[in-house]
Amino acid sequence: MILGIDVGGTHTDSVLMQNGKILRKSKVMTDKSDLLKSVMNATQAVTTPEDIKQLRRIVLSTTMTTNAVAQHQLDPVGLIVMSGPGVAHGELPLHDQAKFVKGYMNHRGVEAEGVDEDEILALKQEFAKQGVKHFGVVGKFSTRSPAHEKAVQALLDDHAGHVTMGHQLSGELSFPRRISTAYLNEAVWRLHSQMADQLQSYLKQLGTAVPLYILKADGGTIDVEASRHYPVQTILSGPAATIMGVLPYVPTSHDSVSIDVGGTTTDIALFADGAPLLEPKGVQIEEHKTLIRGLLTHSIAIGGDSHVRVENGQLLIGPERKGSAMAFDGPVPTPTDAMIVLGLANIGNKEKAIAAIESVARDFGKTTEETAQAIMDLACETIAAKVRSMIAEVNAKPVYTIHEMLEGKVLGPSDAIVVGGPAPYMAAQIGKLLKMNPIVPGDSDVINASGAAMARTTVELTLMADTEERLMSVAEEGVLTDIPRGFTMDDLIEIGREKLENVARIAGAPEEDIEIEVADSQSFNVIRGTATTGKNFRVRLQIKPGLSKQAGKHAAN
Repeated sequence: MILGIDVGGTHTDSVLMQNGKILRKSKVMTDKSDLLKSVMNATQAVTTPEDIKQLRRIVLSTTMTTNAVAQHQLDPVGLIVMSGPGVAHGELPLHDQAKFVKGYMNHRGVEAEGVDEDEILALKQEFAKQGVKHFGVVGKFSTRSPAHEKAVQALLDDHAGHVTMGHQLSGELSFPRRISTAYLNEAVWRLHSQMADQLQSYLKQLGTAVPLYILKADGGTIDVEASRHYPVQTILSGPAATIMGVLPYVPTSHDSVSIDVGGTTTDIALFADGAPLLEPKGVQIEEHKTLIRGLLTHSIAIGGDSHVRVENGQLLIGPERKGSAMAFDGPVPTPTDAMIVLGLANIGNKEKAIAAIESVARDFGKTTEETAQAIMDLACETIAAKVRSMIAEVNAKPVYTIHEMLEGKVLGPSDAIVVGGPAPYMAAQIGKLLKMNPIVPGDSDVINASGAAMARTTVELTLMADTEERLMSVAEEGVLTDIPRGFTMDDLIEIGREKLENVARIAGAPEEDIEIEVADSQSFNVIRGTATTGKNFRVRLQIKPGLSKQAGKHAAN
């Protein structure tokens, strides 16, 4: 058995699954002040003490870190950046918060200027006076050699609550994105660590040693203890949970779109021949462009509980959610009220829904029925327009899926998989507007929880080798080792496979899910004068994303 839990802003959903099928499901109200209570209530709603004994894993997705970024509820971070020459500080992200210091490596990882210890110690005193205890340390070419980042970290260690070093987050060279990623990792570190403590207490209360995982932005999972080091990876896990939940229903013979209509927002994702699309450079959240490997999703601020009103004669929906629909004793009219008036949804108190839409109709100058239909038309067309613009945007550049880049691919979705609470009431109209076949999967109201339950543990490593210097490094580990003469790309890949297997086991991946693939490989000649004196190899390996084999086979289309 597998327990999947999705902690949303309004509801905490849970599913108990066995062999890919949902045995029980539940929705409970989220207590934003007490995560542990919400998770315990969601667990108790679908499990018995006997079920707990049979659990093989628990997987949780949460919007906590995402909301912290979106609402700017972040801890102050001492951001120390070693940029070297040739970089305009004003063009780098967070330049107004960063402290730029001496020390840099060249592009081959050779020291060009040493760290000034006195400068770092002076900064440490300055940060101490400000009460800053979280630090991000980023060097321009730290993935080639992390020595400077490690030196600065050692100087801060006796004062710091936690330090994130840029080389630990990704093997990619993108310096600006590494700055943003290191900053966010520290800014949410304390909040995430507190959540991890609560989840450990949760396991103790359950009286079980069952593995507990957190969902990441790439649709994979990470062990809760391992997640403490890289909480930034859990940002945008909510949309990722939707994609993993939808995945069993996505045809592999053609392209599709998934549309998750929530209470406040609608999340949209695209699939090329059954594979979800990926953000190739890393996800963006608010103004922060990161190196976080993540699935490609777009959100629009419209949902079943969005505030409906008329301003200057114009009908408006959202972007605010002021509470539940008036049919459920909420404070303002919503699209859900309109669905009830039109007879699309037989839920809530219909009289209250009618009163809600009547209040809008008076300002709109139409009948209650006409106004309800106008609300539905506007909601569905707004969502459809966003889908169209997302498809056009994707088709204007190379298409990347979680497995590969599809050269020359033009995306043309023919299925619209609609999920979320309002899905059964909106799917047909959205499908008609998009000229796509609408599909509403069973149990679509808890699709995020089932997606979390079924997700596979994913990790990746980036390795580099310089045959002239006869050195090899694992970017995320920051370790340099000697290599023999005649070292090849195949040798690097084989070493990477062995290392990644160990990393995956530490992250909690079951043996049956450890399927390794080469995500990227590059080879460059080293030229001295007119002669080739060696080669630089770079390879990125990953656990193949997808559904865990522990989840069993799930009914698809």
